[in-house]
Amino acid sequence: MSGQHNGLKTAALLGLLTSLILAVGYWLGGSGGLIIAVFISLATNAVSYFYSDRIALRAMGARPVSEAEFPELHQMVRELATDAGQPMPRLYVSPAMQPNAFATGRNPEHAAVAVTVGITRILTVRELRGVIGHELSHVYNRDILISSVAAGLAGIVTMLAQLAIFLPFFGGSDDEDSPNPAGLLLMAILGPLAASIIQLAISRNREFQADASGATLTRDPLALASALEKIHYGTQRAPLPADAQLTSTAHLMIANPFRGGGMSSLFATHPPMAERIRRLHQQASLTGPHLR
Repeated sequence: MSGQHNGLKTAALLGLLTSLILAVGYWLGGSGGLIIAVFISLATNAVSYFYSDRIALRAMGARPVSEAEFPELHQMVRELATDAGQPMPRLYVSPAMQPNAFATGRNPEHAAVAVTVGITRILTVRELRGVIGHELSHVYNRDILISSVAAGLAGIVTMLAQLAIFLPFFGGSDDEDSPNPAGLLLMAILGPLAASIIQLAISRNREFQADASGATLTRDPLALASALEKIHYGTQRAPLPADAQLTSTAHLMIANPFRGGGMSSLFATHPPMAERIRRLHQQASLTGPHLR
């Protein structure tokens, strides 16, 4: 039931983002500009969609690892993938000492799961299994596709807003039916802001969904809850530098790799960790704490 609710919420948010595009496009009255913005944004995000795995793995300095190097990790991932009826993903390890993990790839056949050295040192086997279940669920739920679509739609709004800034210079404001410059400036600011807020809401919703479906896959919600507590503590103690590459891939990670709090929490790609942990405890109370 929770999965259905999250799916409907994501669909509603994507619909709201699409409606925002149509509203802005209609208000501007520039169908030609709308078409150009759509094509540019879709092309940009198509690259992100097909190469997101390479971008994310490079940003974290992750390298592929063999079964001889990490036999327990390979066995854990293989068992969960088999339980889900999915192919074995590629496995990577990042040298980062911050405890974190992420999965990427446009579908299960092109999936990659990466963990940091830091996370392997602080989690128990049971907790790490809970994390792997979460990451595999991102792949099985097609979250890379969903986030790419959301980013593409948000990008269209941003491009339309930038186009709006230049309309007065091309005579757009001479027509009495055209928006006035003040209105264009306001839309140029509020349009991208609204699109970003909706995009971030989609990202946070997908994290809740991955927590729930990952806990269902491992049949151990409390293991993931315990892991998230340790990961949150570790990421706050050792935040990663917010450079361009890491910022663009941060939404893929199980926890925000940067220092949170304050106003930045309003624009976070991840929901509050306390709420995620609370929901997992609630799931455990309904389904049993550990069913393996």
